[in-house]
Amino acid sequence: MLNRQRLNILPDNPEIDDAERVVGPGRFPSWLHRKLPPGGSLWQTGAILSKNRLHTVCEEAKCPNLLECWSKKTATFLVMGKACTRSCGFCDIGFSKAPPALEADEAIRVADSVLEMGLKHVVITMVARDDLPDGGASHLAAIVQAVRSKAPDATIELLTSDLCGKSEAVDIVLEAQPDIFNHNIETVRELTPRVRHKATYERTLHVLRYAKAGAPQMLVKSGLMVGLGESEEQVQQTLRDLKAAGCDIVTIGQYLQANNRKLRVKAFVPPEQFQKYEKFGYEIGISYMFSGPFVRSSYNANLVLKDAKAIINSK
Repeated sequence: MLNRQRLNILPDNPEIDDAERVVGPGRFPSWLHRKLPPGGSLWQTGAILSKNRLHTVCEEAKCPNLLECWSKKTATFLVMGKACTRSCGFCDIGFSKAPPALEADEAIRVADSVLEMGLKHVVITMVARDDLPDGGASHLAAIVQAVRSKAPDATIELLTSDLCGKSEAVDIVLEAQPDIFNHNIETVRELTPRVRHKATYERTLHVLRYAKAGAPQMLVKSGLMVGLGESEEQVQQTLRDLKAAGCDIVTIGQYLQANNRKLRVKAFVPPEQFQKYEKFGYEIGISYMFSGPFVRSSYNANLVLKDAKAIINSK
């Protein structure tokens, strides 16, 4: 069932700093307040995931959209365990230099959950597994195969790590033929060393570029957070870089501090600024932009895929 302790989805920051516009729960800007969704299938979703012993990025990363998505009977699967070999400044997922071994039956458990939840679009993400020779690429491919065998009509989106930039590992993922290859750039070039652990801005661009070149028919997607201290010009340059790397879809959302050990929020970006970023992305030729305070890389991913395909096919 749903772990109720993980429903603390707003930043836990007792040492607030008004100069940085960081405020405690209950004092967020109006655009970061919204009504709770109806119960719907919330507990059913939790029960299916619990029964199949699966993790989700919704819980492990304290996503603010958890209640909404689970109520719609959808979730983003987090595979290869819940211990990451990287400790990024923004992410609340647990860290381990030596995570537990991969579970051979995880692919079947994910496929069973997809079937039980009735998913038409499946989003699978992963912890970084730098301890594995291929970064976990073969395991991802096996999961895609298992899902396709049980839900052949479902579309599949893989949100991968950078796989240490290994071309042969990216090839394994591409050969599995997901409908979307997703790898997040997370932040602007200037903030990358502080925000990300081990991953680099250039390596992310290389992976995205390599994926698009290797599978031109596949949709390539990336996303970034704002509110970490970046400038508008830096975000615009990042969008130019993602366009040049071949990205078809780009998401932009507000960074929220998961706990008081993580990077502080430097600014709560207003909705009109997100609209400006979205407009700029379209102006430079990105096929589909999804930008807003609550946007996350896998948020409403089924609708994003549908709309992106419609726009691309109309060109």
